[in-house]
Amino acid sequence: MQKAVRLAGRITEWDDAKGYGFVVPNGGGDRAFVHISGFPRGSRRPVQGDQVSYLPGRDERGRLQARQPKLAGRPAAPAREASNVPRTVIGLGALAAATALVLAGPAYLAIGLAYLVASAIAYLLYWADKSSAVRGGRRIAESTLHLASLLGGWPGALLAQQQFRHKTIKQPFQSVFWVTVVANLGMLAWLVYSGAAAGLPA
Repeated sequence: MQKAVRLAGRITEWDDAKGYGFVVPNGGGDRAFVHISGFPRGSRRPVQGDQVSYLPGRDERGRLQARQPKLAGRPAAPAREASNVPRTVIGLGALAAATALVLAGPAYLAIGLAYLVASAIAYLLYWADKSSAVRGGRRIAESTLHLASLLGGWPGALLAQQQFRHKTIKQPFQSVFWVTVVANLGMLAWLVYSGAAAGLPA
């Protein structure tokens, strides 16, 4: 079986906010889609004009993709850290609290279940969006991801962000995400202290 040959090319377009762009092989040829998730973990963020090597491939729709891309030509700059937020710890802690509400009795059963279900939905949405990004398929709107967090799915979103290394570096997204977390906790506090939570159907 013939071994795949890596090509050398240059990134001609790059959208750092969305984490993808296009690479054209040196000497000419068809451009290939390239996504940030394909680069080795710890490498710096690509920029337009970077030289890269990659394996040519195609997605399920037959579109050309640059797989396993590696930066070339310049020494790698220090990797940009996603953040120091302990997403896994916060997410698991919140889910443990939601589970405790479910087990505590009927008073807060609905709230606990709502957080667990919304977190599962948010986790699946992030997984689907990450998978689509890697394949070059249709993405899930960021507003949908934020809505899932606002409605109580933020613990699952935190776990998905960490596990899939998705949406952790994009600062505008993270800023809105944490606003949804604060807003959701604010709604929870109102439900508890107003006594409205106790009136929810069990």
